[in-house]
Amino acid sequence: MLKEHGFDVAGAVGDGPSLLRALTGLRPDVAIVDVRLPPTHTDEGQQAALEARRRVPGLPILVLSAHVEQLYARELLADQAGGVGYLLKDRVFTDEQFTDALRTVARGGTVMDPEVVSKLLARRSNQMPVARLTEREREVLALMAEGRSNSAIAQRLFVSTRRSASTARASSPNWTSRPPTTTTAACWPSWPT
Repeated sequence: MLKEHGFDVAGAVGDGPSLLRALTGLRPDVAIVDVRLPPTHTDEGQQAALEARRRVPGLPILVLSAHVEQLYARELLADQAGGVGYLLKDRVFTDEQFTDALRTVARGGTVMDPEVVSKLLARRSNQMPVARLTEREREVLALMAEGRSNSAIAQRLFVSTRRSASTARASSPNWTSRPPTTTTAACWPSWPT
């Protein structure tokens, strides 16, 4: 599926240690990582991804999970370097949705499943700085986390693109970006290429 959408697959692995070696050795433009990898099927993928980002700051990683794990999402976002995504496997419905998310993460953007965003915002709704955001700013922030562009946010919220961009800046002053890239490394057990 990745090759059909213009991605080159640099490598595929089946366990956490191999994933860490591949990510730090290949330094892919974006990596697809399953949270749970052999041998224990707990959080080897997530831990390897985090360690790889410590060794290669800003390494773009899209994590796939079967469940919302707030801790995993927070850990991914903690370095504020951008280039991260956290999607729920059963909510990625189309190839286009998935490849759009990959491209966003590869460019240094952040893509979060709406359910993940909802749980993160709910948990921190009484803490700073999210508590200072207006309801509209929270809406924009949630749409940004889904990887939507300013024009898509504007269309969704029935406001001008300029207004959407202004609200986005107010909601996320530390937003970062990286130049677009083209190669993908799939790091997923039995990933179909």
